[in-house]
Amino acid sequence: MDNNIPKHVAIIMDGNGRWATNRGLKRSEGHKQGSKTLEKLAIYAINSGVKYLSVYAFSTDNFKRTKEEVDYLMNLFILMFKTKFKKIDKENIKVVFSGRKEPLNKDVLEAMNIITEKTKNNTKGTLNICLNYGGQEEIVDASKKIIEDVNDGKVNAQDIDKELFYKYLYQDLPPIDLLIRTSGEYRVSNFMLYQMSYSEFYFTDVLFPDFDENEFNKAIDSFNSRERRFGKNK
Repeated sequence: MDNNIPKHVAIIMDGNGRWATNRGLKRSEGHKQGSKTLEKLAIYAINSGVKYLSVYAFSTDNFKRTKEEVDYLMNLFILMFKTKFKKIDKENIKVVFSGRKEPLNKDVLEAMNIITEKTKNNTKGTLNICLNYGGQEEIVDASKKIIEDVNDGKVNAQDIDKELFYKYLYQDLPPIDLLIRTSGEYRVSNFMLYQMSYSEFYFTDVLFPDFDENEFNKAIDSFNSRERRFGKNK
């Protein structure tokens, strides 16, 4: 793997359900395996030099799934944040969340607060978990905050630019350098739309539970084989 590691990597973790179905298992088993992959991958990526890792854990539209699956995922999040993320903390990784709080239940919010508070002073890297998240929703929510600050005299409307807008997003993170989507789908699914303006995209047929360190290295190698121009001529 090349030493040129992108500062901010984002992953659309897709394919957990298909991974389980392909093995004759319940979809919940795929989500369980995916959570294990996330833990290992987050530690590996940040130890490799990634400073910010954003992952799509649950979208605002995922509430349209069956109640059984949604309930399982919420309980899995609680378990992960309260107990399974001990390794994340030990690795000096800070955990933050992006997304709307409603309609998440109080137990999920409590678990999110616990891991956020526990890791707030960690400095090696940041794991941004996008939970009950939508990219369009984030832009709408940020716009409302800006309007409030303009009306309150905290911000001059003429001073609003694309850099200032970042500070009004759920988390003030740098632009995404590399976006990875697993499972063979070729779409961004309303994920971090503002932050990926000049992202490099990497699509793979590998289902997320099988997206291990070696697969991550392939994505980094692909990233390093490209020339990023940001609108400039070659």
